[in-house]
Amino acid sequence: MKRILKPLTYVLAAIYFLVDAVFMAVARPIARWIGRHFEFRRLRAWIRSLPPYTSLALFSVPVIILEPIKPVAAYLAATGQVLSGAATFIVGELLKLVLVERLFHLTRDKLMRIPAFAWAYGKYAAAKAWLQATEAWRAVRAVSRAVRDSVARARARLVNGFSRLAASRD
Repeated sequence: MKRILKPLTYVLAAIYFLVDAVFMAVARPIARWIGRHFEFRRLRAWIRSLPPYTSLALFSVPVIILEPIKPVAAYLAATGQVLSGAATFIVGELLKLVLVERLFHLTRDKLMRIPAFAWAYGKYAAAKAWLQATEAWRAVRAVSRAVRDSVARARARLVNGFSRLAASRD
């Protein structure tokens, strides 16, 4: 039984890590945008003033609160509410990752003073580097770039078309 469950556990962990990595690619730009456009100076100063273990507790809050969204989304999908499940999963995961990204950006130096956190983060960074070095990851990134470029070109053509239409009416 142990021989059967061990590979299954590795596969599930890899899928979980891959989903988080894909969503992080979307969440990181959103977190940066929020950081540039919303000024929470007092809140930011308070977060930066926290000691390391309090920073860790604050950093853990979005994970603890929003991680159960995944099973809720799976339940919704399993009961036939696929769109609700997908929306719940996407919104919950993006919200969690955006909050975690912003908090990590503000508390990284203090969190790295905690030996267990620094060790776990090192393992996470190594696993992420391994994943990004795989052929599958490079293929997904290439397709992602191609889609993003196609969307940008289509958007530019659409904007250009509307501009010409507006100019012709004047």
